[in-house]
Amino acid sequence: MSFNDDEPIIPPPNSGPRPTPIVPGRVQLVSKNNNMAPLEENTQKVLLELTGGDSTSDRSGLDLVAVLDVSGSMQGEKIEKMKTAMKFVVKKLSSIDRLSIVTFLDTASRICPLRQVTEASQPQLLGLIDALRPGGNTNISDGLKTGLKVLADRKLSSGRVVGVMLMSDGQQNRGEPAAGVPIGNVPVYTFGFGADYDPTVLNAVARNSMGGTFSVVNDVDKLSMAFSQCLAGLLTVVVQDLTVTVARVDDESTIQKVAAGNYPQTQDADAGSVTVAFGDLYSKEVTYSYKAGGKLFDAPPATVTVRRSGMAFPEDDPPVDVQTEEARLRTATMIRQARTMADGKKLGDARDKLAEAQNALEDVVAQSDPLLDALRTELQELLKLTKSQDVYEKQGRPYAMSSETSHDRQRFAARGDIESNRLFATPRMDKYLEQAKKFDEDPAAPLPSADQDEKEEVAANPLAPLAGPITFYIQAAIQALQAIEKLINNGAKAM
Repeated sequence: MSFNDDEPIIPPPNSGPRPTPIVPGRVQLVSKNNNMAPLEENTQKVLLELTGGDSTSDRSGLDLVAVLDVSGSMQGEKIEKMKTAMKFVVKKLSSIDRLSIVTFLDTASRICPLRQVTEASQPQLLGLIDALRPGGNTNISDGLKTGLKVLADRKLSSGRVVGVMLMSDGQQNRGEPAAGVPIGNVPVYTFGFGADYDPTVLNAVARNSMGGTFSVVNDVDKLSMAFSQCLAGLLTVVVQDLTVTVARVDDESTIQKVAAGNYPQTQDADAGSVTVAFGDLYSKEVTYSYKAGGKLFDAPPATVTVRRSGMAFPEDDPPVDVQTEEARLRTATMIRQARTMADGKKLGDARDKLAEAQNALEDVVAQSDPLLDALRTELQELLKLTKSQDVYEKQGRPYAMSSETSHDRQRFAARGDIESNRLFATPRMDKYLEQAKKFDEDPAAPLPSADQDEKEEVAANPLAPLAGPITFYIQAAIQALQAIEKLINNGAKAM
């Protein structure tokens, strides 16, 4: 079956033409590194921080597919909370957005094609949500494949932002393993709902996608809040198909390591370069080479320079920002190590590793940094969730997996208590969090659309930066020379 019946985007009456933004300078690159180095061969650490340009009220339309578990375990309160969460999503979307709903139980069903979300279609979409009834088994893989096919078969795809939101409350007991479904260049955001789902499967699906995250929603009352955070990101995508290429300068430097989470990296041994692909990035996130409105923008190359001197330099003394990023990367690695230990029933070793990570944070220079506070909160919560093997199996493992995808993507992911740790949350996410809380209390109350949110933000601060920062840690060796040395030539490759 072909799903090429996606609806066209028809401007609402009296809306006027929607301008296409021209954004050749929409993302910018800043490097943070030591500007002096000794004459002899040495290693330098560089933090590349990519940020966006001025704010704009124009954005690309979103094609969103919601893949929803309606198996028998969703009976009662769960299905009602899911309906409320989906109604929030529908009411936030605007006429430039399209929504398709896919449900799965024994098999998957596409409830509706990609429909333009207008004043006329909103009640119809809400009616489809109200009509959902749970029953049957759990075939996550069929739901995922159907959702991906909806996007793959579109007639209208150019310049569109895409996303899949997949939620499940249970163990897959039908179909092929969902972790083995090829996803391609689509972000899939997964949500583990309740206490009986398999976090390993949902985490794998998110990690296999381009930029997706795995969120933990233990409290059934907070599904709307979790959905709101994902939606806030998708509705503020700044640019698409972004890449960063970090290259050596011949006979002057060698790239030893590029740390960019688990975004795909490709190496060119002859050129001595590393290219990282990011897919789509949100407002308040960043990168350097991108597409907008279907057009490719090549960013000009930038060069990181280091002046050589015969002065004595303290060993391994990078700038504070670099040290803080190193602390984040180290903490994320130790969380992963602790999870592996706990998975192997070595709970005491896992707790020791988390305590070691806590102690390491106290050695970082910038003690008052909000990022360090978020890391401390994360480690404290994980220590609570590893107090027994049973607690770890039910709550600790999902929390750790969600933490890992969040750090690897530098993107917010709910970890149970959505409000206590806001690591990587954007201002729009903060706004939608409050809106979702109020919507849960009164779903009939008026709710501003995404376009109204944009207009308010631009009116409040028209020159607010769109994006930043997302950071990339680079380690490079520079040779023993006595001149101003080029360390890294950072250029954008065409896609």
